[in-house]
Amino acid sequence: MITGRILRDAILSGANNISNQRSRVDELNVFPVPDGDTGTNMSMTVGAARPELEAMADDCTVAEASKAAASAMLRGARGNSGVITSLLFRGFSKALEGKKTADADDVVAALQKGVEAAYKAVMKPTEGTMLTVARVASEEAAASGIADVVELWKLVMSAGQRALDNTPNQLPVLKKAGVVDAGGQGLMVIFEGMQIVFEGGGPVQCEEAAQNKAKLSTTGAGKGVFTDDLMKVEDIKNGYCTQFLVNKNEGASIAKLRAFLESNGDSVVVIEDDDVANCHVHTADPGKILSHAIQYGYLTGFKIENMHEQFLARQKQGKGLEKQKAAEESEAASEFPYAAVDPDQAFGFVAVAAGEGLASVFADLGVNAVVRGGQTMNPSTEDILAAVQSVPAGTVFVLPNNKNIIMAAEQAQKIADRKVMVLPTRTIPQGITAMLNFDPDADADANSIAMMEAAGKVSTGLVTFAARNSDFDGHKIKKGDIMAMENGKIVNIGSDITKTTYRLARSMVKKDTSFITLISGCDVSEEDAQRTLELVQAKVGDGVEVTLINGGQPVYYYMISVE
Repeated sequence: MITGRILRDAILSGANNISNQRSRVDELNVFPVPDGDTGTNMSMTVGAARPELEAMADDCTVAEASKAAASAMLRGARGNSGVITSLLFRGFSKALEGKKTADADDVVAALQKGVEAAYKAVMKPTEGTMLTVARVASEEAAASGIADVVELWKLVMSAGQRALDNTPNQLPVLKKAGVVDAGGQGLMVIFEGMQIVFEGGGPVQCEEAAQNKAKLSTTGAGKGVFTDDLMKVEDIKNGYCTQFLVNKNEGASIAKLRAFLESNGDSVVVIEDDDVANCHVHTADPGKILSHAIQYGYLTGFKIENMHEQFLARQKQGKGLEKQKAAEESEAASEFPYAAVDPDQAFGFVAVAAGEGLASVFADLGVNAVVRGGQTMNPSTEDILAAVQSVPAGTVFVLPNNKNIIMAAEQAQKIADRKVMVLPTRTIPQGITAMLNFDPDADADANSIAMMEAAGKVSTGLVTFAARNSDFDGHKIKKGDIMAMENGKIVNIGSDITKTTYRLARSMVKKDTSFITLISGCDVSEEDAQRTLELVQAKVGDGVEVTLINGGQPVYYYMISVE
């Protein structure tokens, strides 16, 4: 029998286990393009439930624990793997509704409901993924007739592991790379953490949280800002909460950057993957931090908050710890203040894009709110929801502009307090073309059809770098190679960005091509972008209009739209 405390601790253990092993899961990604990283997305999704669960009393029910976890994961879900994970845990919430404790039959029902919801959410489910791992584990558990929860979960683990081991036989790309499915592995890591608690052990401890706790215990400023009612504002020595992303240079030592942050601030958190380091520090001099950090790579995603002002506001308003915690968890919402629906405003738009230039482009096209994100930076369901509910329109169109963000947008659609229509744009060029084809005199359904029809006619070219060594699509790829992709397929490998871009654009031109748009990224100089524009225009001739936009996006040196 599982009590609420056991289920609470089990989910916490699963969250901590995937947090500790996210890099291991990330490394299973076989596609060489920099991406959102499965392990990181799953860790952030399940980790979103951590504050809610940690605040629950030991006498909570399984219904309360599962509901709190499912709600937090739904809002915190990032990437397709994160959304699927949140839906699996939503099954627990639905199956355990109204229950104080759970037996083996309840666990089976929870797994079944989660799998059902996950499969329904995916338009074209692919076997050999985390969906298969969850389904096989659920089916074998249901057929077993086991009445003991501990023994049942052992079966779930063994069945899931067999399904995971079989994923390379179902997806040739996994077999060729010699790896199992990353999402399936992440799910097994979460289930492993839960098993430890079901068998009577204590929750797996989060290594990162433990490190930060140890630091806070020896750093007065970090501790006092949030917990000491007698704290004075002048006691806050490191008063600026500073956050930023480092898009790493080749060979950059983030360990050295972490050491610098720790020597010039406190409350340091650095989450690193192959290409990007997400940094957080409380410091007295944000300028010094950023000036030093730039030597490790280009910086994006800046956020600096004055904690002196936050502290005084809390004192004045008498909010205390719980209110501050809630404020921290709703950072995304503060960027997009809530707006009630205006009956006179029929349509509004939310788009996802990274880069100031692209944000300006979408704003010029009529987008009301731009969620900063994209490749390697998948926004959560809550980020998208906050943006949607900041637009005072009766119908809000959402353009995800990335295939790994569509599912999160669809989850936001389900919980928004106004009508939301998700246009499943998979690239920035598709999103721009969709906006260009909006007709203010047509109704929502007609616009949805017309905008997606236009988006579907756009060919998208992308020029980026290889994040890892790979043998993919018949190409031997080395980390750092310049890759050209047409509509998601790798078509060329090179060493020169301009030449690779020019060749890609040339190969994408068809007899009926009328327009080519080059969108340069933040790592491309104005001179190089102009030279690329001239090369492409000279090749295609005057019959095709070629334009250049400074998008400022990370990851992609160029995006190319061909119509």
